[in-house]
Amino acid sequence: MEEGEQKRRNVVIRSSDGSGGDENDVVVELMGLIETVGSYSGYRKTTRKQCLSLVRRLQLLVPLLEEIRENDTTLISAQALNGLVNLKTALLPAKKLLKDCNYGSKIYLALESEAVMGRFHAVYDKLNQALDEMPYDELGISVEVKEQVELMHTQLQRARRRTDTQDMELAMDLMVVFSKKKDDRNADSAILERLATKLELHTVADLKEETFAVKKLLKRRRQNSESLQQMTDLLNKFKAIAGIDEALLVDSPFSKTLQRCPTSLIPHEFLCPITLEIMIDPVIVASGQTYERASIEKWLFSNRRSCPKTGQTLDHLSLAPNFALKNVIRQWCEQNKVELPRKDPVILPPFGCSAEIIEEISSLVQDLYSCNLDVRREAIVKIRMLSKENPENRILIASSGGIPPLVQLLSYPDSEIQEQTVTALLNLSIDEANKRLISREGAIPAIIEVLQKGNGQAKENSAAALFSLSMIDENKLLVGNLNGIPPLVELLGSGTIRGKKDAATALFNLSLNQANKSRVIKAGIIPPLLHLLEDKNLGMVDEALSILQLLASHPEGRSEIGRLSFIETLVRIIQTGTPKNKECATSVLLELGLNNSSFILGALQYGVYESLVELSKSGTNRAQRKANSLLQHMSKCEHIP
Repeated sequence: MEEGEQKRRNVVIRSSDGSGGDENDVVVELMGLIETVGSYSGYRKTTRKQCLSLVRRLQLLVPLLEEIRENDTTLISAQALNGLVNLKTALLPAKKLLKDCNYGSKIYLALESEAVMGRFHAVYDKLNQALDEMPYDELGISVEVKEQVELMHTQLQRARRRTDTQDMELAMDLMVVFSKKKDDRNADSAILERLATKLELHTVADLKEETFAVKKLLKRRRQNSESLQQMTDLLNKFKAIAGIDEALLVDSPFSKTLQRCPTSLIPHEFLCPITLEIMIDPVIVASGQTYERASIEKWLFSNRRSCPKTGQTLDHLSLAPNFALKNVIRQWCEQNKVELPRKDPVILPPFGCSAEIIEEISSLVQDLYSCNLDVRREAIVKIRMLSKENPENRILIASSGGIPPLVQLLSYPDSEIQEQTVTALLNLSIDEANKRLISREGAIPAIIEVLQKGNGQAKENSAAALFSLSMIDENKLLVGNLNGIPPLVELLGSGTIRGKKDAATALFNLSLNQANKSRVIKAGIIPPLLHLLEDKNLGMVDEALSILQLLASHPEGRSEIGRLSFIETLVRIIQTGTPKNKECATSVLLELGLNNSSFILGALQYGVYESLVELSKSGTNRAQRKANSLLQHMSKCEHIP
C-alpha cells in the first residue's frame, strides 16, 4: 500500500513496559510525580537552570522505581513501605516548586530569588534524607540501580553546598525600578526593556500569562504587600512600553466563571496561552508548547511560523494532540461540576495555498456528489492522490467539505470505489483534526464492513485506517464494540505480509484498551501470533511479542498462552534472536512469570538461565533490566540451578 505508508511506519509498535503490575500504589504515584515534572517545559528564565538540573536528578530514580515495581512486592515490609512513603513526601514539595517555577509569576521569581533558592535547598535536604533512609536490601534493589541512586544522592549533596551566582545586572535593574528615590538612575525605558528581555515578558501571550500569575498571587494573599504592589506596578510598565491595550488582557467570561468555581481555582496549565480560556482540544506545536487547537490554527493561518509563547520559529506546522492534558482537564471539570462547552473541530485552509489548488479541490469535492459514476470515480482517485502528496492538501480537502461524501461512498457496492475511498480517508486521517471529523461522520462501521468484504488492497488499507482512527481513545472502544477485531485477526493470519503488518499495528493499538484485550483473545489471535514468532522470514517477531506482552497481563491471555505451550519458542528467541527480539521476549516472560511461577519453571527446563545471565551483562539497557528482574524473581522460586 502506497498511501499513508510513511506515516504509519513512523508509529512503531512499542512493547508495553508495565511489567510487575501495580502491586504498590506508592510506586505508581512516585512514577506519576516524576512523569508530571518531566512534562513541564516552560520554566522561567531566572530558575530554568536549577529546575532542569532537579528534573534530571529526579529522573535518575526511574530505574529504582521500575525495579521495585517489577520485583515481587506482595510481602513488602513495613520498613520498606515507610521508605517509599518518605520518598513520596520528599517529592511532593519538589513537584510544587517545579510547578511554581513553570507556571508562576516571572516577576515574583526574580524579585524573591533568594527565597526561591531556599526552597530548592529545602527540597535537596528532604530528598537526601529520604534516600539515606531507603531500605534498598529489603526492596531487592540490584547493585547497578543502587549505584545510580547513589550518584543522584551525591549530586544533590553537591548542589546543596553550591551557591549559584546571582544575575547582578538583573538585581540592579530591579533595585532601580523599585527605588523610591528619584535620581539619575531612575527607571527609564532602556532599563524596562532590558528587564522585559531578561524576564521574557514581550508579547501579548507573555503578558497575559504574567497577568494571570500575578492575580493568583494577589488572591492567595488577602493583603496587598509592598512586594505585590511593586510587581503589579512593574507589570503595568511592561504593558505600557509594549503598547498593549489592557482590554487584550481581560479574562473571557468563561474563564471568570471557572475562576468563581466554589471548589477550586482553575489550574493555570489548563488555559490556552493565547486566549487564557480553558483548553478543550489542546495540541502541541513544534516548540513543545500547548495551545487550544482553534487558537493556534488561527495564529498559523495568519502567515505566522513562530510559537506565540516563546517566539521561536517552528520547524514544522504539525499539531500533535495533548491527550494526557485533555484527560486531566476533563477529570478536573467532572470533579468540580464544570461543563465544558462543545466545540466542533475548526479546519481552516492552510496558508500559502494557491488559488488554483483551492479551486481544484473545491471542484473535486463537488464532483463527489455527481450523478455520473465515472465523474465520482475520477474525483475519488484525484483526491486520494492529492491527500497523499502533502499535509496542506489534507487540511484543504477537509475544510472544503470532502469528508462527508467520502464516508458515504464507503458503502457504494463497487470494490474499486471502496478501495479508492478507504485509501483517501486513510490519507486524510493522518491529520489529527481530520480523525475526529471522519469518526464523527460515522466512518468506522463502514470501514469495518470494507475490512470484512472488500478486496485485498481495500482490506489492508481499512486495517491501516482503523489504526489511525483508533489513536483517539474513544475510538478504540468503538472499534471493539462494532466487532472490528475479528476481521483484523483474520487478516493477521491470512493476509499478505503488508496486510499482516497493518493488522498487527491496529491490533496492538486496540489492545491498549483493557476491554479489547478479552475481545482480541476470543477472536483467536494467539495462533497467528505464534506463527509470526516461528516464521522469521516474515520479519514480525518484535510486533508479535509486543502484542503478546500486552495480552500476557490479562488472565485470559496467560491461560491461552499456557495451553499452547509457547514457552520453548520464547526461550529459543532469548537464546538466538536479535538484540531487540531478546529484549521483547524477556519482557513477555517476565510479565508471565510475575503472575505465574510455573512459566518460570518451564523456561528453566528449556535452559533459559544461562542466556538471562548473559543478557543481563550484554543486552540492551532495557533487556538488562528485564533479565535482572527475571533472575531475581527466579531466585525466589524452587528448583533453581
